[in-house]
Amino acid sequence: MIETTENKPQRVVLIAADTGEFDLEVSLAELEELAATAGAEVVAKMTQKRAAFEAATVIGKGRLEEAAAFCKDHQIDLLIFDHELSPAQVRNIEQLCDVAVIDRTALILDIFAQRAVTAEGKLQVELAQLRYQLPRLAGLGSVLSRLGGGIGTRGPGESQLETDRRHIRRGITALQEQLAELEKRRGLLRSRRKKDGVTTVAIVGYTNVGKSTLLNALTDAGVLAENKLFATLDPTSRALTLPDGRTVMLVDTVGLVRRLPHHLVEAFKSTLEEAAGADLLWNVCDISSGEADEQIAVTKKLMQELGAQEIPMLTVLNKCDLVSEAPLPINDQTALISARTGFGFDALLQKTAKALAPTHKRLTLLIPYSKTGLINEIMQEGKVFSQAYEADGTLVDALVDCKLLHKVAEYAQHQQHT
Repeated sequence: MIETTENKPQRVVLIAADTGEFDLEVSLAELEELAATAGAEVVAKMTQKRAAFEAATVIGKGRLEEAAAFCKDHQIDLLIFDHELSPAQVRNIEQLCDVAVIDRTALILDIFAQRAVTAEGKLQVELAQLRYQLPRLAGLGSVLSRLGGGIGTRGPGESQLETDRRHIRRGITALQEQLAELEKRRGLLRSRRKKDGVTTVAIVGYTNVGKSTLLNALTDAGVLAENKLFATLDPTSRALTLPDGRTVMLVDTVGLVRRLPHHLVEAFKSTLEEAAGADLLWNVCDISSGEADEQIAVTKKLMQELGAQEIPMLTVLNKCDLVSEAPLPINDQTALISARTGFGFDALLQKTAKALAPTHKRLTLLIPYSKTGLINEIMQEGKVFSQAYEADGTLVDALVDCKLLHKVAEYAQHQQHT
């Protein structure tokens, strides 16, 4: 948790202009959750209905003067705007209110900075922060003087960001090179998995819908699963066996939020590319939130941006233990589950097996003793469940790689497994 020097959470006020562009109530509720995740105490929320943003200060001067008086009376440390602010807007608002100001993007970056665990995650956070800071150097105002002291101001490993543009650009280039190297390595691993016939299922979806809880429940992965936004920043892969005997690689990915700024998507692309290279996507949503439709739509849109629109997608409606009935139809493309109780897991895995292109087929084969070598081939690329020695050869119950079907078809028995 981010704390001030007095060891208390920062007291913040959330501010938004309601231009009708999006659902303000839902967005502010999410901003409050983001602020709580960052360790802040939300003291108040202020809104103003407007036809358009005030160019200099987003909301009107009169409303800002009210905010300034409130900040003085209630010892407010920080104003968080539910919009992306320009450097000039930050400077103008800070001068009027005499309080540090950050925007939604800076808040998300701060949470990312707290949550990054792996070297790659930390590099991605630093890169996103530098890209965010670069155009804002001239107008950072009091935020710059408070670097290292509170929400929106701390890097993953540095207490102070370089303020010289040349240094920041150099830093961006160096980070991009390091990330490109890591991305290349990740790409090679993905290629190896493809070559080895490893099937990948990526868990994608909104932040805090239970993706990590689902991964843990299915694979005992031990991934951090908290009721907080962005609990997972670094991709985690675990093996999972499907009902048809196939083993797939299940990959957890960073959660998404509404209006995620494009440069944040860019910075975390290599994490999300695990999803872009998957054979199947589980689009997980929280069926109890009332925002399930939007969560599904946000995820689909981002997957399109990543070029993953051709990958089959299974919609996974989680937290069904919190609702009396599912508002969405349940079919082969939709699974109703509770990651907490384990309800619906069998159906989810059956639908997953059905959605994935068949790579193996389970067959009962009577293989002549003169062709015993075939059993070794089957074992290399598939699985042998049992062998029985008959007069005419070995009776094998096996999961056979589709590439070998032409070799074993003539030995197939009529009692085939489904």
